[in-house]
This record gives sequence, C-alpha cells and structure tokens, in this order.
Amino acid sequence: MKLMVTGGAGFIGSAVVRLAVARGHEVVNVDKLTYAACLDNVASVAGSKLYTFEQADICDRAAMDRILALHQPDAIMHLAAESHVDRSIDGPGTFIETNITGTYTLLEAARAYWTQAGKPESFRFHHISTDEVYGTLGETGLFTEDTAYAPNSPYSASKAASDHLVRAWHETYGLPVVMTNCSNNYGPYHFPEKLIPVVILNALAGKPIPVYGQGENVRDWLYVEDHADALLLVCEKGIVGRSYNVGGTNERRNIDLVRTICALLDDRRPAGAPHDRLIRFVTDRPGHDMRYAIDASRIRDELGWQPSVTVEEGLAKTVDWYLENEDWWRALQAREGVGQRLGQKT
Repeated sequence: MKLMVTGGAGFIGSAVVRLAVARGHEVVNVDKLTYAACLDNVASVAGSKLYTFEQADICDRAAMDRILALHQPDAIMHLAAESHVDRSIDGPGTFIETNITGTYTLLEAARAYWTQAGKPESFRFHHISTDEVYGTLGETGLFTEDTAYAPNSPYSASKAASDHLVRAWHETYGLPVVMTNCSNNYGPYHFPEKLIPVVILNALAGKPIPVYGQGENVRDWLYVEDHADALLLVCEKGIVGRSYNVGGTNERRNIDLVRTICALLDDRRPAGAPHDRLIRFVTDRPGHDMRYAIDASRIRDELGWQPSVTVEEGLAKTVDWYLENEDWWRALQAREGVGQRLGQKT
C-alpha cells in the first residue's frame, strides 16, 4: 500500500511509519513539526526509497490537496493531533484548531481526492483516536466501541469532536473510513513530558517524581509498537465504517507503574537507588479521569489482533531505550514546557 501518515514525526505516528516501511509499504509522512515532533524518530527510514517527508499543516487545505494529488495514496492514516491533556487545560484553542478544524480540513481534502479518483472502494481514511473520549470508569467495567462519549478535558473533547466528524463524513458522503480508539501508549521515542518518560528522566536526574493525587488513577498501558501493528492491520483489513478499540490489557494504578519503573532503575542505576524515595504526590490535574480500561475483543475476534508485550516487558524495554538514547531526549528537554508542571488552571 501507499500510505499518507499525518503526524508521522510524533510518538505513535513515527512507530507506524517505521513499521510500515519495514513491511514494504510506501509512506508519505506529513507533519507540521510542532514542539512534540522530532524527525530523529524516523531517522532509521529516512534514507529508504519507500519514505517521503512533507512538512505541512493539516489545517492548510491547499497543502493537503497538493500532497494528495502528488503522491496519490491508497490510504490516509490520520494521527496528527495535539495530545497532552495538561497543555489542553492551559491552552485549549490549539487543540480545537488542530484536532477539530484540522480533521475537518483533511476530511474535505480526502473526500475531494477520493471523488476525483472515481470513489475507489479500496481507499481508506483511517482516523486514530483515544479512549479518553469515553470519559471515566469506576472500579469495574470496560470501554467498548458502543460506550457513550463523555469527554472530560479539552483534549478529549476535541478528539471526540474529530471522531464524530469522521463518522459523519462516512454516513453523509460515503467516505470509506475506519476508526480506532486506543489506550495509553508508551515505549521508545515517547516525548519527555508524558508520565513514563518524566518518571525515568527525573529519577535519573535525582529530581522529584511528581505523581498526581495519590496515584490511584488507573490506565490500560499499550506498548507503542503493538499499537502500530494494530493500526496497520485495521487500515488494511478493518470493515469500512467500523471502529475498533485497541488496548494493551495491562491495567495499572499510576503509583504502581511509577514504582515498577523505579525498581527497574534501581537494578540498572544502583548508585541512585532507591529511586522511589523521589516520589512526590502533587495536586491533582483538574478533571482527572479515574480509570480507563479497554475491551479489545472486537479487534481480536474480527481481525485476529492482540497485544504481544506485557507491561513488565514493555517497561523494561522502555527504560533500557531511554538509558541508551540520552542524546535523543536531552535535545528535547529544552523545548517549551518540557520539565514544567502544566495544566494547573481551573
């Protein structure tokens, strides 16, 4: 396939790009290169004849039309999005512009491209979203594809809106779409403002490790390379108009996750042990969802996918990657907002 991947210099997008090229797909990486993007994430494929990079904003209709006409992809995998909840609390406008207006602009460009090509049945618009659109769970239960939307942050509200746009463009215009909603991702190249990289890098630096509230919030953790595998599968074999939840089946309380990372670092960097002495409970994030958990039975039963990496395996691989790639993360620590407490506005 020839894939156009938006946001392909970001965390999840770059994992998709690397895996797609490794599997022989031709990839056009479209990325605006905002603060969270890094072309080093795709350096391993940059020299491949299967890879092309286009720096462009998904809100720029002329640019999207040009790229689609020039490269003529078989599918669009739409991952470009603002994604950090804390930043959405401080500055929601950027999330509205990128996640809602950008998705609308891309949908319209895709619809025009698809129509001009004679509406081929093989074309796909794959929209990648989050389980945060469903809101929060209590101590029991799982999110299914039929769970009602109840977003609680500007970020999740903007992603919910983009999901609805994609569904509407399928129902109204017949655009052949597939959709996925994933649980929390982690792994190599994770931008160092998110929880797991913050824990690793603060522990290495001997700095306090901030944990919101009492660390009781629960997330289902999905290794990013497992997620990339699922996304390519849905893009190729997913049923048109269908949504698929993608989860790691790895629920953990935040405090337990943090302590696991500290134990891994105790083993690998014993001079700083015990690293859990650095844990500090801090004022909770406004509107912090208590628990997310995915029912991934649809993608398992219909497409045969299931996660291959347990959270224990994945965390060990992630810690080792950060220890071995200091040049990568040090260069990103100077970017705006990294290393600062964001999202305290109420």
